Amino acid sequence: MRFIDEAEITAEGGKGGNGCVHFRREKYIPKGGPDGGDGGRGGNVVLEGSSKIRTLYEIKLNRHLKAENGKDGGPNQRTGRSGRDLIVKVPLGTEVYLKDAPELLVADIVEEGQRVVIAKGGRGGHGNAYFKSSTNRAPRYAQEGEKGEKESFILSLKLLADVGIIGEPNAGKSTLISRISNARPKIADYPFTTLTPNVGITTLYDYTTVTVADIPGLIPEASKGKGLGIQFLKHISRTKVLIHLIDLFANQDLDKLENSYRLIRDELKGFSKELIEKPEIVVLSKIDLLRGEEGLVVNAVERLQKAAGKKVLALSSVTGEGIKELKAELAKFFLKNVAEAANSC
Repeated sequence: MRFIDEAEITAEGGKGGNGCVHFRREKYIPKGGPDGGDGGRGGNVVLEGSSKIRTLYEIKLNRHLKAENGKDGGPNQRTGRSGRDLIVKVPLGTEVYLKDAPELLVADIVEEGQRVVIAKGGRGGHGNAYFKSSTNRAPRYAQEGEKGEKESFILSLKLLADVGIIGEPNAGKSTLISRISNARPKIADYPFTTLTPNVGITTLYDYTTVTVADIPGLIPEASKGKGLGIQFLKHISRTKVLIHLIDLFANQDLDKLENSYRLIRDELKGFSKELIEKPEIVVLSKIDLLRGEEGLVVNAVERLQKAAGKKVLALSSVTGEGIKELKAELAKFFLKNVAEAANSC
């Protein structure tokens, strides 16, 4: 199934049922009073968060969402049946915006089973029994059911992941996520193998699990719309920490290595202030291709630690060297987060 992270929909609540015009007629009561019942309520259109849904693909194929109409009222003051709600499952992380006011966030669906009514059904009309009064003993009219709400929305999916893996094309992001999680993305030795975000789950400590996502490689001016990564940068906006992966084999010149690091940092900054301020674990990849060049690896780590002002790791996703240290850094980060959250309560 294709990965679709935006969809435009029109939601329409069901029309309320009409009220009934009817008079009681029985054998010994030839002129009974009005007994027309009310119409039923129209169904609502409801969005429901589901971890089993990964994309907005199905919704994009069925853009018009219409709930069931309420049934008309009947004799003997019978109320018509209410229309069934139309419940549409969406991925966790779906944001809902009004089409006519795209800056207005209507809902942010982030929890399993969370429901949001985006179009209410109309009320049912009153039957003629409702209108009976001391001055009008036999009303011959009833009320028509109200139309349901109708509105257009834009759905935007932002993946819910704890860890985001970023880097230039062919930095080894897909290989890394397949090594540290249960994700199994397409892997090949050429740029832009990853065309959609991949999400996996990894276990860190005490059986604690976190979700990890990688995005297509970023290139210069990605934050201005170039390349594939820009449209997916939003998917790491909810992450708690970033793994910044840099291909050391392709950047053995240390000046080039430092420039590669700053390029991605500049793109994050160009996209949003929030992304550039996220905690970051810097990782040099593909050290298995530098056998006999241990001095280069050490120098690269020291050079980048000085440039970035933070700890730098080196690893091989192919051999597994350095993976344990990376997971230890992630565990340290999340343990610290848990402790800080507990102290703030």
